[in-house]
Amino acid sequence: MYEQISSNKRRTVVLLFVFLVLLWAFAWLIGQALGNPDLLFVIGIFSLAYAAFSYFHGSKMALAINGAKEIQKSDDPRLWRTVENLAITDGLPMPKVYIMDDPAPNAFSTGRDPDHSAVCATTGLLQIMNDTELQGVIAHELGHVKDYDIRVNTLAFALVGVISLIADFFLRWSIFGGDRRENNNQLFLILAIAGAILAPLAATLLQLSISRRREYLADAQGALTTRYPEGLADALEKIEQTGSVAAKQNTSTAHMFFVNPLRGHSITNLFSTHPPIDARIKALREMKL
Repeated sequence: MYEQISSNKRRTVVLLFVFLVLLWAFAWLIGQALGNPDLLFVIGIFSLAYAAFSYFHGSKMALAINGAKEIQKSDDPRLWRTVENLAITDGLPMPKVYIMDDPAPNAFSTGRDPDHSAVCATTGLLQIMNDTELQGVIAHELGHVKDYDIRVNTLAFALVGVISLIADFFLRWSIFGGDRRENNNQLFLILAIAGAILAPLAATLLQLSISRRREYLADAQGALTTRYPEGLADALEKIEQTGSVAAKQNTSTAHMFFVNPLRGHSITNLFSTHPPIDARIKALREMKL
């Protein structure tokens, strides 16, 4: 168990490093295509600024995009006590608690560190889960907080966003740049256009790889917290039976959720943000604490 946790953490660090290599390689290629190597520095500064903004404000954006509303203990004592008790068990500061008005059973956590974290549950989750199952789901989300997955997810989201923005800008330039292209290295221009098409896809695949590994790790952490893997397995089984498709679809935050909230026909589901539910249930029921 602990060996698996350490292995997943090391792999995530490697994947984030690959993210940065991809970003800088893409920036260098664009600089060569435009005949301006200094663009590497300019794009680097822009990327750092974008990542910093996402780091400090990404959680608020994620909560707002999904229509999550902050609550106090009197608004939903059951959810509040569940989060509070599990936070104490994990030795974590009390996160802010949110509820998302959506019939699909789901949850997510966000923030930049345990001192600036939030946990959100949907109304659908609160309606169908018994206390043991709800504890399993919330323990999973607090596992993300405890392991700083919320920070990793925010940074990965920022890197995917900045690569997509740069790719979009360059593609527009390549279409409307006119005669400026004639004075540049045509080989680098062709490679940069190909990179602008492929880089966002590659970045998204890296982000999804990080997300899938982190879901297994958070399941393990949640089971360790509650000392009852069956509760989390039962919750996943119930969600599998009822469905987890959110009424309000948002691909940019799908990787943050407990289970995939996107429709099955969505193009993004070609590369799932989450491991198969059956595989997660199987891993939980094979755990030996």
